[in-house]
Amino acid sequence: MRLSYYPGCSLLGTSKEFDESTRLVCQKMDMELNELPDWNCCGATSAHCLNPLLSIALPARNLKIAEKMALDLVVPCAACYNRMKITDNALRHDIEMSQKIQNLLDFEYTGAIKILHVLEVFDKFIGFENIRVKIVRPLKNMKVVCYYGCLLVRPHPIMKFDDPENPMILDNIMSVMGAESLNWSHKTECCGGSLSLTRDDIVSDLVSKIVELAKETGADAIVVACPLCGQNLEMRQKENLPVFYFTELLGLALGMDECKEWLDKHLIDVHKLLKSLDLEV
Repeated sequence: MRLSYYPGCSLLGTSKEFDESTRLVCQKMDMELNELPDWNCCGATSAHCLNPLLSIALPARNLKIAEKMALDLVVPCAACYNRMKITDNALRHDIEMSQKIQNLLDFEYTGAIKILHVLEVFDKFIGFENIRVKIVRPLKNMKVVCYYGCLLVRPHPIMKFDDPENPMILDNIMSVMGAESLNWSHKTECCGGSLSLTRDDIVSDLVSKIVELAKETGADAIVVACPLCGQNLEMRQKENLPVFYFTELLGLALGMDECKEWLDKHLIDVHKLLKSLDLEV
């Protein structure tokens, strides 16, 4: 199956392991990702606070490119995904804004393509059973908490991503890999991603609460599906609790040799945990 692909700025910079693992794991699952040509920043997280027109125009230009490709759009970054969905909603329902944007970018938005977070691709297009049959290295004895963050699920009337209070897609994927996904209360709490550079005091407090509860729950690691969350949880914690992108662990469970390169990029050493679980590559 062919889909268009928007990596966004973070995945080509500080979260390259998320980008690389997403591309290669999808390829392993016979999913062809076609990167949008000449894509631009979606404007997260500052544009929507500073310039409402720009905050819609930036994602709209990427949607224009995706529509020309006539392929449903995959967006791994939760912040980018949030901005794309909000823009799609504005282009469909805000007549005044939609006209301004279409005049500015010289295109007619049809809304024919679906905007998908990469988790939805594994849930709706690939399917859990297709993942299960390809697992060669089950993540047995690994206990994790799945952290979705706030941007995937809010505002729910627009995002329409799983259950807004208790999403389970990521938990189900981890279970298919053989890991134990623990029940906990902070899976959709905010980590302060948009404040990382301006209010590190607030971010450190939010991250500390998330990590402390993860450890109290008995988790060996936190699993994320957002580059901003991943960076925050690694940089701002004091506990040295490993943080993985779910695509990295999926690559590990699929027996992919490229895993070591991804895992070596982490700020917090993950190899000690993997070695203790006999999962080292």
